[in-house]
Amino acid sequence: MATERTLSIIKPDATKRNLTGKINAKFEDAGLRIVAQKRIHLTPAQAGKFYEVHAERPFYGELCEFMASGPVVVQVLEGEGAIAKNREVMGATNPKDAAPGTVRADFAESVGENSVHGSDAPETAKEEIAYFFAGLELVG
Repeated sequence: MATERTLSIIKPDATKRNLTGKINAKFEDAGLRIVAQKRIHLTPAQAGKFYEVHAERPFYGELCEFMASGPVVVQVLEGEGAIAKNREVMGATNPKDAAPGTVRADFAESVGENSVHGSDAPETAKEEIAYFFAGLELVG
């Protein structure tokens, strides 16, 4: 399996509860390295642009409002099969369906406030990383 990079976002529900370190420990314990990281507060327009792929879906407005409701931690994770590994560590979107010990099983408050976001494919990861980070910020 190849070394990959993927975008990870620790969402407002998790940063509000000071869970950044606990969530990052799960990623690092799974063999992923954090090669870029910053805490930001998205505007509704920035959240809307990032999630524009979902613009036609009924939850889009609520998602953008939520993502702009407080600080998030955007980061790039690197490792063997990082995209799949990150998604495994995050767990199912619905915390009720998430495997025990995953981020969402342990920390998510609901389907909407599910603590983390992760890229779903290599092409998506490349686009999402570029949305938040310049090449010089990636220090793997």
